[in-house]
Amino acid sequence: MTRWFLIILSAIGLSGCGYNDFQRLDEQTMSAWSEVLNQYQRRADLVPNIVATVKGEAAFEQETLTQVIEARAKATSIQVTPQTLNDPQAFQKFQSAQGALGSALSRLMVVSEKYPTLKANEGFRDLRVQLEGTENRVTVARNRYIQAVQAYNVLARTFPSNLTAMVFSYQPKANFAVQNEAAISAPPVVDFSKK
Repeated sequence: MTRWFLIILSAIGLSGCGYNDFQRLDEQTMSAWSEVLNQYQRRADLVPNIVATVKGEAAFEQETLTQVIEARAKATSIQVTPQTLNDPQAFQKFQSAQGALGSALSRLMVVSEKYPTLKANEGFRDLRVQLEGTENRVTVARNRYIQAVQAYNVLARTFPSNLTAMVFSYQPKANFAVQNEAAISAPPVVDFSKK
């Protein structure tokens, strides 16, 4: 009888401490993270087709293509595990590599504007549309992940669930950050006097 009483009392105590909420929100962040990875993989899979199409333009700038290929190789070489979410340095390394790939692809698209035959290539136009759609999907997936991490981190930091977090070693999770926060926080300089 005493044993059952202790089991019931423990169950009641754990239900009010946030333990189940930690489990639910941890699963939610992992699910959201999986979708981010899925969209990044979709983007990485488009790169070889884009590069192959652009290589057909004989005069295309080789340096830009090399940057895209290298950025893709670096981004896809990083091994992502569930522990990546709990390791701010590994998370930052992954985020940095994905940011470099996004930048390289953006430069490629800008440079491609200079090549009328490439712009007229139907295959390249289709790939460009797919890439733009994928970038939008990446943004949506990242936003969902940010929201999931926010809910988890609020639970980990607020009382009384922060006590459960301490007991079970639930640490706040890393979140996406802006790479150039200092640069974008400065107001833009607009000077109409220059001609």
